[in-house]
Order: sequence, then structure tokens, then C-alpha cells
Amino acid sequence: MIKANKQAWFQAIFHLYNQQLLKRYFKGIYVSSSLPLPTRAIVCLNHSSWWDSLVLFHLNRTYLKTDLYVMMHEKGIRQYPFFRKLGAFSVNRDYPKDIIYSLKYSEALLDQGKTVGLFPQGDEFHLEKRPLTFLPGAIALQDKRPSVPILPISFYYSFGHSKKQEIYIVIGEPIDSLSFTGKTRKERNKEFEDTFTSQLNLLKNKVVHEQTSYFRQIL
Repeated sequence: MIKANKQAWFQAIFHLYNQQLLKRYFKGIYVSSSLPLPTRAIVCLNHSSWWDSLVLFHLNRTYLKTDLYVMMHEKGIRQYPFFRKLGAFSVNRDYPKDIIYSLKYSEALLDQGKTVGLFPQGDEFHLEKRPLTFLPGAIALQDKRPSVPILPISFYYSFGHSKKQEIYIVIGEPIDSLSFTGKTRKERNKEFEDTFTSQLNLLKNKVVHEQTSYFRQIL
């Protein structure tokens, strides 16, 4: 696996560049969240766009403000190596041993007080695809570190009354390991997927019906 090589100076410069890039292509980024937010968590997000990683970086920089590290597919890091300086590390699902190494690296980061971000779908899928079909990585990680909550974050891209897209984000309530009733990892993963799907569908419904007055603009 490829470890992160986080660089504070690079993050500061990249934030300025990324902010201008997002302003160029999006009308705004809007957030609604449950408070208070944990300082350390297993952050999980749906994955429907190339923009997701850049939006997550901006969200963390401006709103979450955690020491965030994100698991990315190895091919993505090899294609965009600068992500390592932002805190990305790799996983290669073609090799079971590599998955184990990536999870152990994630455990070590959590032990150091870091936040770890995952895209449980594994790959990029259309925003409206259902079921979401989560891989069990987040649950496997929480099984190893049950004191760390899972923080579900839903992204929804939408065209409103402007030529530019808008991004709406809901940060759900942290999910404690004791919240799950399933006895097996597969059962707990299905519970998590169902919870996340409900959150994403509710977000979609609010955006479609323009019930977004309580969202906060972060761009």
C-alpha cells in the first residue's frame, strides 16, 4: 500500500487553489449537520463524482476541521499523487493482503487521534443508483476500534435555478458501535447501508422540494 505523506504547507496552498476551482464550477456548497461533531471519526461518504475528494477536502478544511486521512484506490493515487500530500493513502482490493495493510494503517491513524475517511461503495457510481451496495470496510474498522463513531456524510449534486451546479451536504449523527443490532459484520454493514440510504434519500427530497433554507453556505 501507499502511505499518506501529509504536508501542511501544501494543504494551505492547495486550499486556496481548490476553493477557486470549486467557485468556478459550482454556485455553492451548502451544509447541514448534527452538532456537536466528533473530533475523531470514521467518516463515510457516498461516491458519485470525480469532485467528491476535492469537496471533502474543502468540507474538512472549512467545517469539520479534523486531522483527516482518506483511503483511496491505488490507481487513483498513482494517477493523482498530490493527494498523498493532502492525507490520502491507498487500498488495492485486488489483493486481500493489501486490504489488511490498509485497514491496519487506518487503525494506527485512529489510535493517533486522526479521522479516517472512506467511500464504502468502493468505486464511483451514479448518484441515483440504489442499492448503494456498501463494502464492509467501515464496519470492519469500527469492529477493531469500537470506541470510534462512524460519521455518515451524504453528498448531493443538483442543478437549481442557475447554470452552475450546487452541492448539498448532510452530516448525520455519529453512529456508535453499540447502535448496531446485527450479530455478524454482514448484518451490521447492511444496517449501516440502510441508515445511510435513508439519509441520502431524505437529502435528495429536501433539495428537490427546495427545503434548504437551513443549510449553511461554505463556499
